[in-house]
Amino acid sequence: MRNNIKNIVYYLILLLPIALATSCKKLDVTPRSTITNVNYGTSAVQIEAEYAGSMNMLWGKYYGYGVAGDRTPDVVFKNDDQLQGGNLQVDPALGDMLWLAHYQALVNINNALGSIKKGMVQETPQVIAQLKAEGTFLRAFNYFYLTRMFGDIPLLTEDSDPTALVARTPIKDVYSLIVSDLQYAAANLPSSWSNAPGKQTSGAANALLAKVYLTMATYPLNDPTYYQKAADAASAVMSSGIYSLVTNCNQVFLPANTYSPEMIWAFNSVYSDKSSAARGWAPGEWLDGGWDNVIVDTAFEHHWPAQPRKDAYLMLNLNGTPGVVSYTNDFATASPYCKKFFFYLDPNDFMNNTCANNMPILRYADVLLMYAEAANQAAGAPTQAACDAANKVISRANGYVTNAGHPLLTPSIGKQAFDDAIIQERSWELCFEWPDRWSDITRKRILDKVSAPYPQYLAHYTPNDYLFAIPQNDLKLDKLLTQNPGYPHP
Repeated sequence: MRNNIKNIVYYLILLLPIALATSCKKLDVTPRSTITNVNYGTSAVQIEAEYAGSMNMLWGKYYGYGVAGDRTPDVVFKNDDQLQGGNLQVDPALGDMLWLAHYQALVNINNALGSIKKGMVQETPQVIAQLKAEGTFLRAFNYFYLTRMFGDIPLLTEDSDPTALVARTPIKDVYSLIVSDLQYAAANLPSSWSNAPGKQTSGAANALLAKVYLTMATYPLNDPTYYQKAADAASAVMSSGIYSLVTNCNQVFLPANTYSPEMIWAFNSVYSDKSSAARGWAPGEWLDGGWDNVIVDTAFEHHWPAQPRKDAYLMLNLNGTPGVVSYTNDFATASPYCKKFFFYLDPNDFMNNTCANNMPILRYADVLLMYAEAANQAAGAPTQAACDAANKVISRANGYVTNAGHPLLTPSIGKQAFDDAIIQERSWELCFEWPDRWSDITRKRILDKVSAPYPQYLAHYTPNDYLFAIPQNDLKLDKLLTQNPGYPHP
């Protein structure tokens, strides 16, 4: 990372956001239209370009939350218990790429919100409210991801001085802005878009708000009053009648279900702007084209009960009998792989690395499990409604048959056992959908517990591992920034 936040904002604010959204080529500064810095941001089209640019910072074939090579989240989140290679020796530069990507995205978002605040006389009040809601949603999303990774973070809004040095804002204040932004988004976004199925909706805002409240109820704020708010936000999504689970777990990630009622919001891709490098997810033996970048931890696979979902989400063999673990014979790595993001693609798309599959950010299965966790904690015991929500996910995972190895949940299980079961269910259902598992581990403070099967890794564990380091170059350039405990300060 070569710039601190101040320099990022100062530099990027001078560039036309459309250039950020559409090109990685050298910027041509020759004027080619009547759009200027004075009148830019006065139309809905220009504001939407800012928002598209913000998402482009986070999602692409070789950067952000895409997967390819050694600068990707398969490395950033490798210290969870799903991926092979995490050893709790956390590199101080581990989160640098995502720190930069999120703050670059926030430049676009705050530019847009600033333009809206100045006034857009050519748009109707309804359009202006929707545009603002799109921006507050995206800003909340970026800050939520940042604060979960880094803790106290610099908080920049449309009113911030882009040339000023910035200090870290306490987490509580960061969450205050996140909640306020999402509440506005939930109240002003439409429930659906007829011509843009991938855009954020009121349902997505409530789903993200449920996740925010659930996090606020746990570490680091540890305020249990937010459990009921999380349950209410999730319930709003569930009662909307818009979302539902894909019936069969082996069809969830089919390209045909990219915009199914289960997919609430995602990183979106099209063939002209491709998604993550699918070959990075696959074993080298898959169509003789995998790159072996994302390898599943064998202990994670062994702990997973036999069920249709396991075969749908994990690649355990190439040509063997479904359900029979044969990766020790099939794959040179002798390890399983995640199927979700490559197995269901057209072979030509896979081999040519031209896939346009989305990466889920919010799924309805996630909402059901958030509701179950929050309702149990708010009531002090598993409610029938909490069991019903979780059992929808479990029933699908079992192929709607009785599975002694993975039974349905009942109120008699008790509060703690139910909570443990939901966190485990989230690990299986949402596996490799960054950064859900890592965030569950950090907010529940269970990194040492999930690392217990690996004494060689557990020896490196400290509570400092729950946060990534503030990037070194930012600390050098901005003397108001401080470092997280356990990491070097330049």
